[in-house]
This record gives sequence, C-alpha cells and structure tokens, in this order.
Amino acid sequence: MESADGQRGRDSGSQRRSPLDVIMSQIRRKRTASDRKPLGRLLSRTSDQTGIPEDGETEAREERGQSSGVSEAAVSERDVGWGRVCVFLQRLGKKADSRSLSLAHCDLTATDLLELATLLQFLPQLEELDVSWNELIGGCLKALTSHLQHVGGIRALRLCSCRLSADDITALSEALVCVPLLEILDLSWNSGIGGGALHGLLGKLHPPLRELHLVACQLTAADATVLGGLVSALHSLCVLDVSCNPQLTQGVDDVSGFTELFSSLPHAASITTLRLQACGLTTDSLDALSGSLRCLPSLRELDLSCNKSLSGGLNRLTLHLAHLTHLESLDLHLCCLTHTDLEALIQVLPSLTALTELDVSSNKEAGGVVHSLVSALPLTQMRRLPFKSCSLNEESATALALAVPYLHSVDVSWSKVVGGHLALLLDALQPSVILELRLSSCGLTTDDLCHLAAVCRRGCLSSLRVLDLSYNGSVGDDGWSSLLAAGGLGSLEDVDLSLRPLTSAPCSAWLPSLLCALPRLPALTRLAVQRWTISSQDRQQLSHRLRKRSVLLEWDAPNKDAMSSFKATNQESPEEGRPEE
Repeated sequence: MESADGQRGRDSGSQRRSPLDVIMSQIRRKRTASDRKPLGRLLSRTSDQTGIPEDGETEAREERGQSSGVSEAAVSERDVGWGRVCVFLQRLGKKADSRSLSLAHCDLTATDLLELATLLQFLPQLEELDVSWNELIGGCLKALTSHLQHVGGIRALRLCSCRLSADDITALSEALVCVPLLEILDLSWNSGIGGGALHGLLGKLHPPLRELHLVACQLTAADATVLGGLVSALHSLCVLDVSCNPQLTQGVDDVSGFTELFSSLPHAASITTLRLQACGLTTDSLDALSGSLRCLPSLRELDLSCNKSLSGGLNRLTLHLAHLTHLESLDLHLCCLTHTDLEALIQVLPSLTALTELDVSSNKEAGGVVHSLVSALPLTQMRRLPFKSCSLNEESATALALAVPYLHSVDVSWSKVVGGHLALLLDALQPSVILELRLSSCGLTTDDLCHLAAVCRRGCLSSLRVLDLSYNGSVGDDGWSSLLAAGGLGSLEDVDLSLRPLTSAPCSAWLPSLLCALPRLPALTRLAVQRWTISSQDRQQLSHRLRKRSVLLEWDAPNKDAMSSFKATNQESPEEGRPEE
C-alpha cells in the first residue's frame, strides 16, 4: 500500500510539472563540473541571492561590480582630496569654497604655496583665486603656476603685493595658456614688474580678459609702450588701472610711450573704466589721451586724480570730454587745478548728461566756483560731489546746499566755514537718500551737533551708513551726548569721533549716552574714539558691551603691554568677535 501510494504521489507530482521544467532539469544535470563557474565568481554581492545564477547574469554582474568599484574609488579619492583642501584652509582660518579661493593676508610661505598647488587638482570648478598680500611667496610663483592646468576654468586671478619677480612673471606668462577663460588679472603692488618684466606678458593674455590691474608696479616709460601692445590685443578689455606709477612719464621716451599706450585704447573700444591716478601725467600726455577719447564711447569712469602737473592745461582734455556721452564718474582731486582749468571744466559739464560723480576735492580754487559748478551739473542725478579741502566760503556752502538733497555722499571735510553753519546743509537733506556724511575737521560747535541730533530724530538720516565727525574738538560734552541720545541711526555702520593727534579730552560725560545708544545701532561695524581718555572701569564696560559683536573699536590702549595682551586675547578667542583695541 505504501509503495502504491508513493508511486501515485510521484506520478501526480510529475503530472503537475510542465514539459519545460523537465527539459531544463535534464540540461542542468548534464552540465559537468568543468563547465561551471568557480564558486567565488558565483557568489552574489547581495545577501538575498541564494540560487546559482546563469552565466550571462554572472558576467553582467561582474561588469557592474567593476564599474561600481572604479566609480566608488573615484568618489573616495575626490572626498579625500576635498578633505585635504578643507584641512589646509582651516589651518589658515578660511572656509572652503569649491568655486572661490581667497587666501589674501594669510602670511603664506613657499611651502604653503607648494601645498596649495598640489590641492588644485581637487578644485576643478575653481573660478576665483586670490593669494594677494603674501609677500613671502615672491620668487616661488612657478610652484603654483605649474599646476594651473587643473583649474582651466579660472576667471579671476589676483596676485597683489606678493613681491613678484621677473622670473615669477615669466612663469605666469607660460601658464596663462592653461587658463584661456581668464577675465580678471590683478598684479598690483608688485614693484618687480616694472622695468622690463611686463614684456613677458606680451602675446600671452587671452582676448576674453576684461580687467587688467597694474597699480603701483613701478612701471616706466618703456613699460608704457609694452602696455600699449598688451591693450591692442585685448578687444574685450573693460577696466584698465595703472594708477600710482609716477615713472610712466619719466624718461626720454615718456611722451612717445604714452602716445603708444593711448593710441592702443581704440582697439579696446569696450573700455568702461580708465584709472590713471598719480601717473605723472603732464599737459603733453593729455594731448595724447584726448585724441583717443572720441574712440571710447563706452567709457564710464575716468580717474586722472593726483596728477599735479595737469595744472593749467586741463583745457586740452575738456575739449574732447564732450565725446564721452556715457561718462558717469570724473575724478580730478588733487590736481592743482587753476581757476582757468575749472572754468574750462564748467563749460563742458552740460554735455556730460550721464555724470553722477564729480570729484574736485583738494583743489583750493574749487571753493570759489561751487555755484558755477552746481549750476552746470545735472543735479537730479548727481550722487557724489565731494568738496573736501576746497577752501569753501559761506557763499559756496549756500550753493552746495542746492545739490545736497540728491547726493548719497556729502563730504566737506577740512572746511572751517562749516562750523556754526552746519544747519544750512542739514536742513537740505532728504530722508533715506544720504549714505555718507563726512565732516572731519570742520570746526563744528555744540550747537551744530545739537542740530544734527534734531535731524536724526526727524528720521532724515535713517539710511546713513558712514558718519565722520573726527577732529572736531571744539564740540562740548552736551553736543556729543545729544547726538548719541537722539537715535534714528539704525543703518549706521561706521562712525568716527576721534580727536586730533597730540590732543586729548575725557569722554566720561557722554560715554553713558554711547553705551545706551549701542543697542540702537545694530549695523555698527566700526567705532573710532581715538585720543579720548577713558577710565579703566569705563573701558571695561565698553569692551563688555561690544565683545559679542563684530565691531572694530579704535581707541588708544592704556600702554603697550596692555595692547599686546589685548591682541593676544583676540587671537585666542575668535568666537567672542573682534575685541576692542
């Protein structure tokens, strides 16, 4: 019976199996051991696979495993590399950013520069690199430039004040081929560039370059010729800054060098900013510049300041300024302009319909023509019109009041006539317009500051960010207290109440008003109270109020030892913000 029942069970089981199952079962049984894959290759990476896979399935899984392994290894390498970048930057007190790397003022050494160079391969998306103000890397730049091929997409390279040598410039020029997208190159404050090193960049700068900065590089007249060759090939150049190179016009070929430089400007017709501050410009060089102005229709900023040899010859330039229909900013401060120069300027001002900034500060004769200047300007669009150290008189102060309602910045520093007459300018202010008010060394009185306090209470200075009241020691304690208690300065970021050098006065009478005002100054980042004497208790109280805020407090330390101790404390406890000096 049992045998019969078992046979029927097997027969019924066989009937339930499909013909395909029977065939596949026979095929599997016929496979020899040599035909099968080794056990190690049959093991699946997943724990839920228990059966023996087919050959094709196994091979596909092998390929996927190898590909996944390579991918994971690459990801792991990138992670390790990025970790090295983060550790390097953390050691320098910087935060990691895959697109922007700023190591300015980090006291980098040649060893640091070499380590940075080896890390560039982990920053393929880098677009900005700034290692400015690291003078110890001078002569070692090749360690960095030899790795620039890893950051071929870089668009801004800044190497200011690095004591670069001629060899450094050569190394840089050889590496520029690796960064064809470079748009900004700043080599300012490297005196080793002047005298011939600049020649190494000829033919190496790519057309996409938009900004070239060579401030204070001790460029010579021969360099002016080389610079002309550089500019001729940079058709997309927008900003050219060669300020603070007084030797540019010194030498036998000074005029011809400048002529070649200025004659190259039309090749870069897209220039919007041209800065020639303190370049030793003469009236003869103005002739060369004037001829190129008509070919610069896009020029918006022209800085010719601190060129004292322009005195008496500005008319050579003003005849051509009318072609600059888009000019927005013209800087002529400290040019020793004569009355004739200023009259020539006034005649062309009506043609400069886009002008928003005009600086004729530190030209003594400007104080006598304020009314004519203001009348010739498009006042409703003027944003900045400083008359610092211009020998203003009461009439010129009255004329300036006509422009004050539209200005974002008012600067009449070093004008004693303002003292006792500040109300004339303050009453012209419009709410939420002015951002900077500079009244340094104006002989202000207590009544002037009381009037300023009243203006604050009316909300006219609610947008003010910079307030400079330094060198006004004639103001009494009541004036300072009244201003600090007035409020209405919620946007103030920078305030200077310092006294003149070699003077001092106690601030105990108005310090309580300052302490009470601090909570109402949430945007404050700098407070200067130099040469005001303060007791140790008041000093500690003010320090405590600002310790948790990022406010730079500029005051006189009680002694050198305390100052040294104070700076050490600041370095050891960065989490407490920037302590006061």
